Amino acid sequence: MGESLKKVIADNLKAYRSEKGWSLSRTAQETTVSKAMLGQLERQESSPTMATMWKIAKGFDLPLSALIEPGLLHSKKAGPTPDKLDDIFQYKILFPFDPKLGSEMFLLVLPAGKESYSNAHAKGVVEDIVVISGMLDIFIEGQWQSLKAGEVLRFDADQEHAYRNSTAENAVFHNIIHYR
Repeated sequence: MGESLKKVIADNLKAYRSEKGWSLSRTAQETTVSKAMLGQLERQESSPTMATMWKIAKGFDLPLSALIEPGLLHSKKAGPTPDKLDDIFQYKILFPFDPKLGSEMFLLVLPAGKESYSNAHAKGVVEDIVVISGMLDIFIEGQWQSLKAGEVLRFDADQEHAYRNSTAENAVFHNIIHYR
């Protein structure tokens, strides 16, 4: 994870915590992320996994992009190269959370041979997956479903789910997250 992304996450985490008036202990309780990890994130000493970011977003009742997108005064154009989010995913925010539409859109890259598990999101959250290139397996409702380039899947994300790339090339896909 780049230093600039660590700083964005740290700044956003501090800002949302301050806005709610939460201590690190209260934030740990609400997010199910340890107080030690939250402190490390705020001090930019650790890089969170995607699963950790989802826990934090869920605890604050925020969309994921609210934690990883710079403030509006510091917004940037989406460039051609995705940023590294954790040891697994690379991402690019294509459309940050829009409260009118209740959604956000990401370009995600899952490298060959990688797998990522996600905790259940808030009740009513739905994900749309559009595979751009490569192949992607999605684990939902107790089974893996394989998608190849050009194929799509919509699923209720308020259940545990996972993404897997069991091929030798990157899986590139759009992920549109709808919040109700």
